[in-house]
Amino acid sequence: MRLRVSTLFILIFVLNSVFQQQTSAQQFGKLRGVVTDSSNGEALVYCNVYIQELKTGASTNERGLFLINSIPANIFYTVIVSYVGYESKILSIQIQPDKLKDISIRLKPLNIELQPIEKIGEKIIQKNSTDIGLERISIRQVENLPKGVETDIMRSLQYLPGVKSTGDISGRYYVRGGSGDQNLVLLNGVTIYAPFHSLGLFSSIDPDMINSIEFFKGGFTSEYSGRLSSVLNVLTKNGNNNKLSATGSLSFLTGKGLIEGPIPNGSFIATTRFSHSDKILKKFLNDESVPIDFYDVSAKLNYSSPDVFNNAKFSLFTFLSSDNIKYPDNIREEYGWKNFLLNFEWIQIYDAPFFSRLAISASNFEGKIIPNESNLKPIDNELKDVSITFDLNAVFDSKDEIDVGLLIKTLDTQLLMQNKTGVESQLDRFAGNIGIYAKYKLLRYDFFGLDIGSRFNVTGLNANSAGTFEPRASLTLRATDKLALKGSAGMYLQEVTAVSDEDEIISVFDPWILIPDYLDPAKGISYSAGLEYDLSDESRLQIEGYYRDSKNIPILNQQKIYSDDPDLISGTLNSYGWEFGFYMHNNIYSISTSYSLSWVYKTVNDYVYYPKYDTRHSGNILLEYNFGSSWNLSAIWSISSGLPFTQLISYYDKYNIENPFEVGAGGNSFVPYLVLADKNLGRLPAYHRLDFGLSKKIMVGPTVLSFSLNVINAYNRKNIFYYERDSGKRVNMLPFLFTATVKVEI
Repeated sequence: MRLRVSTLFILIFVLNSVFQQQTSAQQFGKLRGVVTDSSNGEALVYCNVYIQELKTGASTNERGLFLINSIPANIFYTVIVSYVGYESKILSIQIQPDKLKDISIRLKPLNIELQPIEKIGEKIIQKNSTDIGLERISIRQVENLPKGVETDIMRSLQYLPGVKSTGDISGRYYVRGGSGDQNLVLLNGVTIYAPFHSLGLFSSIDPDMINSIEFFKGGFTSEYSGRLSSVLNVLTKNGNNNKLSATGSLSFLTGKGLIEGPIPNGSFIATTRFSHSDKILKKFLNDESVPIDFYDVSAKLNYSSPDVFNNAKFSLFTFLSSDNIKYPDNIREEYGWKNFLLNFEWIQIYDAPFFSRLAISASNFEGKIIPNESNLKPIDNELKDVSITFDLNAVFDSKDEIDVGLLIKTLDTQLLMQNKTGVESQLDRFAGNIGIYAKYKLLRYDFFGLDIGSRFNVTGLNANSAGTFEPRASLTLRATDKLALKGSAGMYLQEVTAVSDEDEIISVFDPWILIPDYLDPAKGISYSAGLEYDLSDESRLQIEGYYRDSKNIPILNQQKIYSDDPDLISGTLNSYGWEFGFYMHNNIYSISTSYSLSWVYKTVNDYVYYPKYDTRHSGNILLEYNFGSSWNLSAIWSISSGLPFTQLISYYDKYNIENPFEVGAGGNSFVPYLVLADKNLGRLPAYHRLDFGLSKKIMVGPTVLSFSLNVINAYNRKNIFYYERDSGKRVNMLPFLFTATVKVEI
């Protein structure tokens, strides 16, 4: 495998040299620029830049930058810059031979009453983009969806094909058969280990600070590491560099505030969100009151001055979230968990043109369960992640690209816990990792694109991962102007794991540890293939199939009896399936439909079973409609087959060995003992639900007022959540629920 990858890289470089020699006699120039919002200076991501005479162009990246190479020189060109919700701009530009022309483009937002519907899955202008499994999501799309309580990026992911959840109560998601801890969540490039508030109800990342979202359902390329299943890459706003402004909003659950504005040679933004009432959560928690108290805070400073470094940008970002559940009496347990992130980033653009990114970051997580007088087991978990990353990107005149990068990471994890039998475990470990990656993107042909590369672990967080390769490749073949065929294959390693009982109905937080050296790191091989077909300018069909084979999956050892028994054992995870999507949109309405057919199997000690999130059939229909005058209606209907569960066969009275003096219901020392069927062989009834959202924006001078009304489970479907094992009582998910949010932007 190593020889084949090396040979392919050499062949690509030779072809690139030949191409450059053939074109050196011609005179060409380059066009580079940045596209921003004229009202606040924020980068406009995935904006289209099109050269009319050449019928070619590019799209801006996640930082608003674009580059178009090999433009014939000494000619005036018409450049059209367009972005949904903004007035298009037409420029006349002349390209000089062997020169790089730098431009800055500011697009004016349309009046809020004229803004069209955001196009779901907006197609980027490059026809050869190697983007199978990639979803680019704008925050405006997320805001227009019906809300459970308020806008949330994690819940919005659950409407994508291939993404599953285990119920209305949780924003936790499972991607193409992977477990929850196999999803990597990056906030400005920093790993956030506990990305959920309030029993996993919704994300701890405030949507008001988000600028762009990339979500890889699989097939993610070599620059990403550390997880087997998916990558959620979230970049925050930089702050308004034109004027000081503020935003405040209120929902049934939280209050939020945001302030942003310019500083000398830069900008800043700061956000805060806090819970003010837990009454609405009774609807999520079977009418039980849970004293949930949480907050999150973020801040970002940006600085750029040619007097310091030309074409350089520096940023400092910090994020803090905290959750506490504390009952008034000492009989009940207490929970607490928090995140702290700190990140320094240096972005440098060179005239070559090269692009580099240097980041130094820290990510800390702490979580505790204090049992008090309850029968819960204590947990005390702490994780400290310090990372240095360096990425370098170069774009050749042929449009091909090369990326190389370095990751230096240290991870310190500590976990004190007890299992169900009361055996205590102290799992403390410190390790370091040095990893490098390289990849080549073959983009010179409009009909074909290839991204091929590999990671190499010089050292590993797990002793068994040092010296390993993770080869990956993805490609696109445009068979016709309307039909694109896509595929990907790759190998992935994961050296950390969340230690949790997969049978838990509600998981408060997941403790994290390094996989111990007596186990190999988790390793997954993933394949995917699919097609996209443009039925018309306003409609598109998408089909993808995938297969995943994951080995060495660490699983909590439920049979641990003695202190020297292993805390974790290895299992395997296999999944495969098909995903279908149909999308239709224009400026007035948008319709998105999706359907998934999938299978997931988990094997532990030669026993095969379905994990709790295995859903055979699932589908969504999403409708958005623009009535004009800034009135927007959205509706989502979701349906899925039932989740697996372990059935109760019978029970009998068993002598209470742990506490023989405790008197049971029958006046003796016997307690009911449940007899369960084989694990997860039962299936709950099918699930379906209809939600509505209605939003309106009003301009009052310089102030924008936003109102959102939402109806959840409009026809009050009684979707089952679980059966209580001790009583057999049926517990349902969300009933009919009405919520509202008010937002003020100054």
